[in-house]
Amino acid sequence: MLKLLCTTAHPDDEAWAFGGSLLRYREQGIETHLICLTRGRAATNRGEATSADELGATRTQEFYEACRLLQVSRATILDYPDGSLAQLNFLEVAADLARRIREIKPQVVLTLGLEGTVTAHVDHSTVGLLTTAAYHWAARSDPFTEYHLGASQPHRAQKLYYTTALETWPERQPVSLSPVTARIEVRKYMETKAAAFRAHRSQSALLVTYGDRTLRKPEELFHLAAAATPQVLSAVEIDLFAGVKGRADSDSAA
Repeated sequence: MLKLLCTTAHPDDEAWAFGGSLLRYREQGIETHLICLTRGRAATNRGEATSADELGATRTQEFYEACRLLQVSRATILDYPDGSLAQLNFLEVAADLARRIREIKPQVVLTLGLEGTVTAHVDHSTVGLLTTAAYHWAARSDPFTEYHLGASQPHRAQKLYYTTALETWPERQPVSLSPVTARIEVRKYMETKAAAFRAHRSQSALLVTYGDRTLRKPEELFHLAAAATPQVLSAVEIDLFAGVKGRADSDSAA
């Protein structure tokens, strides 16, 4: 079975950034995997939570409910510190993700942009950096000997994409977004994507500010950051699995 892996920083990232694509590819019979690195304990919006631990527990439940709506095959939420991902030991966390890539064996990996996405969030940047390192290093036999990858066999995912956009948010810190190399049609899934975001009830205030910007777009946009096959893109892709071994090409559109 073909597999798609998506990595995020916080509960709710999966809905606004990737929800339509997760639904589209699961409907096509592709196994979808999602790894969220934090439980969102440091969020500004806290719902009815009275402590960071209570908020983390609430957001964990919301995450799994959203993943159910998005029909994610396997969802995992980790316990790295929200708001402090950039202060962690980079090699240790990248090794953790590399192990998980080796276990899941995805052909395609999606993650947040290195600039921090349109929100300019440092945790978003850090997840992108960690996933990029893990994507490359999971394929090699030489790294991480001191980090106990053990007997896990290298796995070479075929494509790595960053989520991107065609506009910035002027009220946020400036970002330089990656060029769009893939446009994924998700109009059919917009309502379910919005419902998945609404499952994050503790973050409902974000719907007022950002809902139309993130949930009402008929396409999700990506940047091809790495590929196992060297290539020059002659057109914008319309299928993240275009050119992937085992997948019939429905490649691109001008």
